[in-house]
Amino acid sequence: MFEELRDASRAMPERPGVYLFRAADGTVLYVGKAKNLRARTRSYFQSSRGLAAKTIHLVQDAERLEFIVARSEVEALLLEQNLIKEHRPKYNVLLKDDKHYPYLKITNEEWPRLIVVRRVLPDGGHYFGPFPSSSRMRETLRIMRRAFPMRTCSDQKLRTATRPCLMYHIGLCPGVCAGLVTHAQYDETVRQAINFLSGHPEELLERLRGQMDEAADALRFEEAAQLRDRIRAVEYVTSPVQQVDSGKVQDRDVVGLAREGGQAVAQVFRVREGKLVGRERYVLRVSDEDGDQEVVAAALALHYAVERPPREVLVPAVPDDSDVVAEWLQERRGAQVQLKVPRRGTGQTQLQLASENARVALQEIVLADREGRPRRMMEALQEALALETLPRRIEGFDISNTQGRESVASMVVFIDGEPAYGEYRRFRIKTVEGPNDFASLAEAVGRRFRRGQREQGEGGGKFADFPDLLLIDGGKGQLSSVMSVLQELGLQDLPTCSLAKQHEEIYLPNEPEPLQLGEGHPGRTLLQQVRDESHRFALGLHRSRRSRAQLHSRLDDVPGIGPKRRRALIERFGSLRGVQAATVEEIAAVRGFTLSLAKRLKEEIG
Repeated sequence: MFEELRDASRAMPERPGVYLFRAADGTVLYVGKAKNLRARTRSYFQSSRGLAAKTIHLVQDAERLEFIVARSEVEALLLEQNLIKEHRPKYNVLLKDDKHYPYLKITNEEWPRLIVVRRVLPDGGHYFGPFPSSSRMRETLRIMRRAFPMRTCSDQKLRTATRPCLMYHIGLCPGVCAGLVTHAQYDETVRQAINFLSGHPEELLERLRGQMDEAADALRFEEAAQLRDRIRAVEYVTSPVQQVDSGKVQDRDVVGLAREGGQAVAQVFRVREGKLVGRERYVLRVSDEDGDQEVVAAALALHYAVERPPREVLVPAVPDDSDVVAEWLQERRGAQVQLKVPRRGTGQTQLQLASENARVALQEIVLADREGRPRRMMEALQEALALETLPRRIEGFDISNTQGRESVASMVVFIDGEPAYGEYRRFRIKTVEGPNDFASLAEAVGRRFRRGQREQGEGGGKFADFPDLLLIDGGKGQLSSVMSVLQELGLQDLPTCSLAKQHEEIYLPNEPEPLQLGEGHPGRTLLQQVRDESHRFALGLHRSRRSRAQLHSRLDDVPGIGPKRRRALIERFGSLRGVQAATVEEIAAVRGFTLSLAKRLKEEIG
């Protein structure tokens, strides 16, 4: 396939355009633009020594290489953006799904409403956001509803209402249902609200200041105080910081960037007349090999696809093809646009501020992802294994021994995707001789569920709760031995699987071929966490038993050391090595020991 892709590259024209790597099923893996299609794509098929790992994986995954010719580099840039939005390729820097972050929307209705939504739709409404935090959004919504009273009721309530509701009486609705406001008046309020949310609060502030002065002149001091507080709140929301550049009027956008792992946040500050009047945030999916130049280019493409650029854009890193990006921005603006990395002065201060806001937003996103990750892993595992219920309780079993001796089984429990340490249990294997993991697992699982069935009949106990999923460390043989026991107990319908270490294959009952989930699949990750934890717990149990067994065997030959004194030594020193390292005085201080007995013990075991 490598040769076919290279031949396709050699056949490309030496013209501007975009190229697409596709998988065998036609899925677009990557979209790129090029000044010279043939020269650009040939670079993918040179020696792998200088290629990034992401590029190597892309070529390995691809089955076809296609191209689309453009008339210019700028046209290729626009085409690249459209194709990335349409196909969301795996190997491109992408705008992440922002459905968790809120927008404010002014609806496209006869009497528009101001509402909170989580998805932008092509319905003619006006969308503003996404907001970096729900608290900021709620503060803006509260101010908006006081400054621009609009209806909050549904269309049905509006049609059936006969008198104004409470919202009218507290000043948050103009009384549409009772005909207390004309269409022209209402439309003017909507226009002002859109203007305000678009980053132009001056009209609102001027109106509020006039109302405050009027109320103060009329000695309505309570009303004037309320208007004063509203003015301060509007200034807080729209101008969290104001920076004036040596008295010069500055219209610029400032792009701050923060990255962590596979995520990046680009925070775009809109500075107009030297004041910060608005901001937009873009959450991007990136890889470690994507440079800041590439991430900044993606953010600029996303932002200015819908926004008109100002005359100056400050960035933390200039895109590699900055001349093409600048030409595209100039076309969008209809005038010259400068891309600059500020090194000093107000521009550098503003860039630092934008980057700090990006870091704060990224921390919120990472925290939200971390909090929601266990749920996503459980949902992914439920879908992958076709489970009827969400696997909220998962129990994992593993065996550890030394050449068949001192065998122990561990049972770990994950609840809601997190370890439940208080639920962990251990089993000392009693009936199995030699290194037989199959029989050892069958014994441990059988003992666990027999006791669980007994406790369920008695009304409860430590083993009464059964798992939503039982995970066995091992392959098909280990799973078969466990399923035989479950069949005897009438629990053959209990969801069970095994996870083999070598290739991370998932074996399911009555399925001849294992299931393989891709690396990074949330469901596979959860199974690996349970498997690894059961292995760690089993090894810890085995080491503890082995150490105690060694201590027990050496002490058997010491006259005067019986079971009680042996236990006292184990509790005090933990292992044979610990006893050997102790002084005579320390041993003599142990309950049941005398100085002469301690001396005799040290002589025997060194």
